[in-house]
Amino acid sequence: MAVSRRRLIGSLAAGSALAAVSPTDLVSALRATAHAASPPGDVVGKVSVGYQGWFSCPGDGAPIGGWWHWSRDRFQSPSPANTTIVSWPDMREYARGYTTAYPPLGNGQPAQLFSSYDQQTVDTHFRWMQEHGCDTAALQRFNPFGDEGPTRDAMTVKVRGAAERFGRKFYVMYDVTGWTAMQSQIKQDWLDRMSAHTASPAYARQNGRPVVCVWGFGFNDDGRPFAPAACLDVVTWFKAQGCYVIGGVPTYWRQGVNDSRPGFSEVYHAFHMLSPWMVGRTGTLDGLDWFHTNVNVPDLADCAAHGIDYQPCVMPGDLSAGHRRHGDFYWRHLYNMTRLGAQGLYVSMFDEYNEGNQIAKTSETQASTPAGAGIRALDEDGVACSADYYLRITADGGRMFKGQLALTPVRPTPPVPGGGPQPGGDLAAGRPASASSQNGAFAAGNAVDADPNSYWESANGAFPQWWRVDLGASHPVARVVLAVPAGWEARTQTVTVQGSTDGASFSTLAGPVGVRFDPATGNTATLTVPSTAARHVRVTVAGNTGWPAAQLAQVKVYAATGTPTPPTPPGGLTVTGRTSTSVSLAWTASTDPDGITGYQVRRDGQTVASVPGTSATVGGLTPQTAYTFTVVAVDGAGTPSAPSAAVSATTAAAPGADLARGRPVTESSHVQAYGCANTVDGDANTYWESAGNAFPQWVRVDLGTTVPVGQVVLRLPPAAAWQRRTQTLSVETSPDGTAWSTAVASAAHVFDPATGNRVTLAVPGTPGRYVRIRVTGNTGWPAAQLSQLEVYAA
Repeated sequence: MAVSRRRLIGSLAAGSALAAVSPTDLVSALRATAHAASPPGDVVGKVSVGYQGWFSCPGDGAPIGGWWHWSRDRFQSPSPANTTIVSWPDMREYARGYTTAYPPLGNGQPAQLFSSYDQQTVDTHFRWMQEHGCDTAALQRFNPFGDEGPTRDAMTVKVRGAAERFGRKFYVMYDVTGWTAMQSQIKQDWLDRMSAHTASPAYARQNGRPVVCVWGFGFNDDGRPFAPAACLDVVTWFKAQGCYVIGGVPTYWRQGVNDSRPGFSEVYHAFHMLSPWMVGRTGTLDGLDWFHTNVNVPDLADCAAHGIDYQPCVMPGDLSAGHRRHGDFYWRHLYNMTRLGAQGLYVSMFDEYNEGNQIAKTSETQASTPAGAGIRALDEDGVACSADYYLRITADGGRMFKGQLALTPVRPTPPVPGGGPQPGGDLAAGRPASASSQNGAFAAGNAVDADPNSYWESANGAFPQWWRVDLGASHPVARVVLAVPAGWEARTQTVTVQGSTDGASFSTLAGPVGVRFDPATGNTATLTVPSTAARHVRVTVAGNTGWPAAQLAQVKVYAATGTPTPPTPPGGLTVTGRTSTSVSLAWTASTDPDGITGYQVRRDGQTVASVPGTSATVGGLTPQTAYTFTVVAVDGAGTPSAPSAAVSATTAAAPGADLARGRPVTESSHVQAYGCANTVDGDANTYWESAGNAFPQWVRVDLGTTVPVGQVVLRLPPAAAWQRRTQTLSVETSPDGTAWSTAVASAAHVFDPATGNRVTLAVPGTPGRYVRIRVTGNTGWPAAQLSQLEVYAA
């Protein structure tokens, strides 16, 4: 079997054939000039995840049969000697498991695995995507003309259903590895099987066109021996079908070296979007930074120069190789690609347990992993992590990428949910930190980065100075540990520790007191404080006998031990208002013996607002987008309640926005390359043309949510060559795409290049999710013709 992209790793050293460029100048220039070739859609401005969906088990009904992708020999049960995986899934949310020949788990339970062929598995995965901000799934599709074909066809149907149920988008991502007859068969497969799925409202569209990705052109290995001409033919063909085409290309595509064959530049530049592969290229933070400067920055510049969108890979790291660093590796990759200014992110991968690069829920400890099998759990480096940790990092990374969270090099996502660490652990580890000032590169984040030798230093000669950390949620703070690097000479710093639940009003927990740092005791000091609820902890330094500045290498914060009673969940959560970018909520108060100090509003499991009362407005949202919210109460001991019942709301359309731009669109017919996607792509020079001499004809757009339609604007290309013509047409609306009502009666409308070939139709505030233009005549051509269909709210 040819080597797949999943195994095309480890052989390419960073920089083996690439000269370094000037990082500061190139990054600054690029961020000042680069812009997306395309407007936001289902891949531009979004977080996409690679979805394999390729696991099956005996008895699941999959046509392929056996332990597909769990075992090397799929007709024998998976075991340590017969396996293709290096990570173990967390099985607690699957309705059905299949018992393997692995040893029992560390907790004594049988070692079971899931089947992707079970619809509940796919639904569970897409629910996780919904809950954690994964916008779009790239469904992997290898050569479907062998024994895999029927199973992969069925998986496409299952993925489509799950995407529709959970409000996610999906697209087909062809992997051409080992597909010798690819050039003809990929076209046949698209026409005969896959193109039908573009009718789904969940099928991803970009610039109004259905998205398709082809992965593997130009790779320098025997599994993809295709010549440039054959590859260019396939890309050109898909574009002629009206598709937005993504290229999954080699890391070094731009130079044609290392993993890229030479001579493929024309192929690469034919794609609408490029997504270079990165798995296996590095496993260190320094390596990610090197690739950012020497590969990603010039890649983006090349794409911008050619009008191509750029969607780099971001990866959590290979768990089996110890790359993850309890989230720091993944966050650095997300941070680097966000500050780069990439047009989209491609997470490699969602369910890749075969190579340890999955973000899907994974065994937390050896208690939920087969005993003695040598499979690493998420706590492999000594830090306890929840099974959903990398999904939660994805959610925060997506918010940062979309500008809903400040750009920060320090991950805001704690290893366990609820805003805190594992029981008894350091609450401040990896949390966002700030300071009154800093000297050079000695930033506030150094005090929470787990490196005892990096440190924060304030501006010199200007006491007092302060350092502050946001713990993410209120906790009963009982102990603060301070340190400077162990090799430094002794010194005493005058310190005051304060706490706050809201970041505005602080109370003193300890001090002012002279804190002695002595190398004989590790330059570490512990301050015990009365157990006090605090989300924000501030350390103020008024003096230092060893240096004229405040200095802290580590600040660790610990909560009081015990199992306090949580508050009652908030009740009656309701939506009280919404705009295009915000949703307002209200709820009834919780109760608790320790008193309620505040409430956290959560979206997709992540805290997006903290308030003292029983109402909040969540801003920074995307117009015409559905969101789900819950509320959690926090008591005086810092204990959170269970979440309230969830409530969903869809934001309003942006004022004056064209509601049809980039939305899914269908038609009665079209000729040649003049498909209906042209009517919502924002380009007045591309157009839809129906079959000739076959009136009536129609084109319809799905607005995604019901809105009061106030105006419809229809256009033809403005060039004078498009001579004056009259089309007889009507406007219809529907709440469900089935029952239609007439909003504008059929009438003759003149399109005249002298007035921009534009027709504006007033609609009397008719509610509708679907808008359909029905054409029954055209004096200029025996077919329906439209270059733009624009819809505006009343």
